[in-house]
Amino acid sequence: MTRFDGAFEPIAFSTRSGFDESLYHGAAVAIGADGTTIASLGDPEIAVYPRSSLKPMQATAMVECGLELPGDLLAIVCASHDGTAMHTAAVLEVLATVGLDESALRNTPSFALEEAARIDAERRGEGPTALHQNCSGKHAGMLATCCINGWPIEDYLNLEHPLQVAITASIEQHGAPVDHVGVDGCGAPTHAIGLADLARSFASIARSQSAVAQSMSARPDLVGGRERDVTRWMAALPGLVMKDGADGVMAGAFPDGRAFALKIASGVDGARQAATGQALRALGVDLDDLDGPVPAGPRVLGHGREVGRIEALPWTS
Repeated sequence: MTRFDGAFEPIAFSTRSGFDESLYHGAAVAIGADGTTIASLGDPEIAVYPRSSLKPMQATAMVECGLELPGDLLAIVCASHDGTAMHTAAVLEVLATVGLDESALRNTPSFALEEAARIDAERRGEGPTALHQNCSGKHAGMLATCCINGWPIEDYLNLEHPLQVAITASIEQHGAPVDHVGVDGCGAPTHAIGLADLARSFASIARSQSAVAQSMSARPDLVGGRERDVTRWMAALPGLVMKDGADGVMAGAFPDGRAFALKIASGVDGARQAATGQALRALGVDLDDLDGPVPAGPRVLGHGREVGRIEALPWTS
């Protein structure tokens, strides 16, 4: 017996050469502009780690603590970026606003997510760095917030640090009671909250048209990367605030308050990508009416060519 028993239902499946190959389970919820649930799958109240989907909420807390950034730099604070030159330059710019450089970052060193950027670094003989790790923008924002408030920066990742206390309080004050706090892959605290609460928190951010929402909508290229589905969805749907999270999480919301959140039980990212399109359909988005290409379910390859897809299953209205 686990706490997941009965919480997940089939959410996506994959095909290979015209034959159904795999089935993926998950939980999901879509809420309307009036805050009521309009579609769901599995247990919409299950507590999950949003992982990087939490970043807009963490950035909101930083802004409440006095973080002010020029231009669209809040987008990089909310990002799980690809580690390209554009992304690392934005991170360094955030640090420079308070007189810091990359040596102050305490996130886990990593190679860039984008393959080309990673290959370039390897050719230069560079190893993994905190700057190229996809959460460095969030950490830069945390450091800047600490400096603005006169808080120590050496231990800014500790749960008892004034910054992390303020972030936890802000998450709860915005309607998402915290079930548990763990350690994220980047080293920062990560909060477990209800899936429906995650959707409602995104609705609040998008509806408020806060600096966080405006920055993410204006610079989706900073939030993810050129080929990332989160970036492509926000570029295709102006005003959409959306953020992916590790282990199969996605959340998003529109300025009118429509919002969704989903979690893939096994954490498979391809299933998350496929289910995101279904989430938008549940919110009334006509994907066939959008200008330009939008992300489709991930391809299934056989001998280097497409032989199938991961496809979403419908939610209960």
